[in-house]
Amino acid sequence: MNLYLRLIWLLLTARRRPPCSLLGPCVTRLRVWPNDLDLYRHVNNGRYFTLLDLARTDLMLRSGLAQRVKAAGWFPVVTLASMRFRRALTLFQPFDIHTEVIGWDDKSAFLAQRFVANGETAASAVIRVRFLRRSGGSVSSAELLALAGHTTPSPPLPDWVVRWADAQQD
Repeated sequence: MNLYLRLIWLLLTARRRPPCSLLGPCVTRLRVWPNDLDLYRHVNNGRYFTLLDLARTDLMLRSGLAQRVKAAGWFPVVTLASMRFRRALTLFQPFDIHTEVIGWDDKSAFLAQRFVANGETAASAVIRVRFLRRSGGSVSSAELLALAGHTTPSPPLPDWVVRWADAQQD
């Protein structure tokens, strides 16, 4: 339930918080709640991914992309994710999630997201995201960027990200 409350909070406060660039960085401030914890009293590994969803939604809201995507009948899906855990997040601890787009190819966007608490990275992730049409089919990166009014080319993706994504092709 607290994730829905957090989502509602993001929706209600997006206009009062500073706007973010489409490519980020976007910093989303959250706090660890009891429902986030596992048996060992730190944030459950799976919960990290759900919190990343909220931070990506925050980026879309604060960059103005969310309204355009909704009007176009599109929605984002994660197609590949990798997480590295470094430090535990514990009950009531505040933390920030830093989200930025590191580049894109013809089909997908790649984002780097980091959990930062007490000035240290607690976990970091690389996420590959695609957009789909509610009517069926996928949205190319060119269509997405045109909708967003973004005209510059992708920054070069790091070699390891390209290898990581290529290794996961089915």
